[in-house]
Amino acid sequence: MKTVGKSSRIRAALRSLYFGSDENARRFRYGLVAFDVVTIAIFIVAASVPGRWWIVPLDFALGSILTLELAARLYAETNRRRHATSLATLTDIVVIGSLFLPALIDNLGFLRIVRALRLLRSYHLLRDLRSGSPWFRRYEDVIQRTLNLAVFIMIVTSFVYVSQHAINPQIESYLDALYFTITTLTTTGFGDITLLGPGGRLLAVIIMVVGVGLFLRLLQAVFRPNKIRFECPDCALQIHDIDAVHCKHCGRVLAIPTEGVV
Repeated sequence: MKTVGKSSRIRAALRSLYFGSDENARRFRYGLVAFDVVTIAIFIVAASVPGRWWIVPLDFALGSILTLELAARLYAETNRRRHATSLATLTDIVVIGSLFLPALIDNLGFLRIVRALRLLRSYHLLRDLRSGSPWFRRYEDVIQRTLNLAVFIMIVTSFVYVSQHAINPQIESYLDALYFTITTLTTTGFGDITLLGPGGRLLAVIIMVVGVGLFLRLLQAVFRPNKIRFECPDCALQIHDIDAVHCKHCGRVLAIPTEGVV
């Protein structure tokens, strides 16, 4: 009975951290995002200096921490089976595998940035940021679209590296692949690095078409008038002018929290 009671208390504590609304829960979720940012930075550094002795031990340490975090999250979930088979959990498993088996699947390490994006888009974390940060409420669209573009760049760069480094002498490192991706995305096209084969050309087309579209959407979010997310109680419209008094859709008077400065 004591073991069952202790297990219940541990699970309740974990549920409070992952899904609660108090200050400790917010700090915990912010800490998870900070940890993911660190793992992404480590991945970028490790990709630029391959073969260093400290990379494998560090990957093992990060993999152990992510394994414990995944186990704690699954333990806290009410519907463990559904969560265990979700795309987010499967992505975490692949990331953990890439950390423990660097010799086999090191190229999948870029999926760490997908994990950070998932955390930043989780309902609970978005609720924390919207309620606790006026700056985030004002620039949420810009932040989200910047993240979309960053994820696209990281993933495409990894595909360029994985598909080309064995056959293309111009792609010798992850930085070479990143350089090609950025120059193609911005339509600069210096021409000093090109992708080989039909698959390489198709990948370059995808970078130009999809990447430029994401970049233009980011520019639209940056230069258009500021908007704020606030759900109208009547019609559920969520995007309003930052100084809106009435809902443009249904006319209801809105009580959007502001700091008195527009």
